Amino acid sequence: MYTIRKGEKADLPRVLELVMELAIYEKAPEQVSNTVAMMEADGFGENPVFGCFVAVKASTNEIIGISIYYYRYSTWKGRRLYLEDIVVTASERGNGAGKLLFDRTMLKCLEDKCTGMMWQVLDWNEPAINFYKKYGADLDSEWINCNLQAEEIKAILGEG
Repeated sequence: MYTIRKGEKADLPRVLELVMELAIYEKAPEQVSNTVAMMEADGFGENPVFGCFVAVKASTNEIIGISIYYYRYSTWKGRRLYLEDIVVTASERGNGAGKLLFDRTMLKCLEDKCTGMMWQVLDWNEPAINFYKKYGADLDSEWINCNLQAEEIKAILGEG
């Protein structure tokens, strides 16, 4: 029903559409400022900082899901694969594409000799939480996410 393959530059318009679909689901579409051009440079440029897999529906040849990942380094554990987003379009959820994408991403973790895989899930996203629980994932509620936007950093450092 679905084929999982490595994402290609030509896939990026659809990849970004799925990212936007996720942002709408997470009630934050106004926070998406990424563009296809940025994704081309960041994923397919001289020094790629992310990779992705796409789920293609066999009957339509349409990309219906994505897994976007990158590598991070833990001083305690070493090289880790970080799953930034896994998205399956609403009409295809529950048909196995998410499992295929997640399984392929886990395999990538092992292929690249990472010590493990990490990701986040919103505390209200029960379908995703239940999906990850099926894998026996450790859902850690102890850590608090922190971030600063580039404009905020510029202001703090007096660069703005």
